[in-house]
Amino acid sequence: MSILPIRHYPDPVLKLIAEPVATVDAELRRLAADMAETMYAAPGIGLAAPQVGVSRRMAVIDCAPSGEPPQLFTLINPEIIEREGDSCEEEGCLSVPAYYAKVDRSARIRVRYLDLDGQTRERDADGLLAICIQHELDHLDGILFVDHLSPLKKGIFRKKYKKILEQQREQM
Repeated sequence: MSILPIRHYPDPVLKLIAEPVATVDAELRRLAADMAETMYAAPGIGLAAPQVGVSRRMAVIDCAPSGEPPQLFTLINPEIIEREGDSCEEEGCLSVPAYYAKVDRSARIRVRYLDLDGQTRERDADGLLAICIQHELDHLDGILFVDHLSPLKKGIFRKKYKKILEQQREQM
């Protein structure tokens, strides 16, 4: 396994709609393992393939609380088939480091996806897991969490993010 470079805003790959996965094979399983290692090393709780420069409809997620055993799962060609309720929680993103904002999402979802054996699965999720799944599926459609912000908040984000990048360059 290896740690992959994470693409950062405004990398154009993050705005592309990812291609569906045609075949679950050894190469795809290797990519999933590398993505999981990258996510854990970052550290993060979710990572979509476009975030590592691969335009494929796949994400890895592990929302296990700190100190508990990992609960990693991989979603291939995921789609949300049911939504219920409203949620507005603060989110961050490995592709938009050091910036956080509240985002409106569904409180509960049901997602259908293929697992690493190519089997169709469905999973109900609420709380942090529901938010994370929706966040990662947005990446597969070329949407970043900051795209959900109001025009005013997007303007504030662009100014703050420019300063964040300048500070990071100065520290290097």
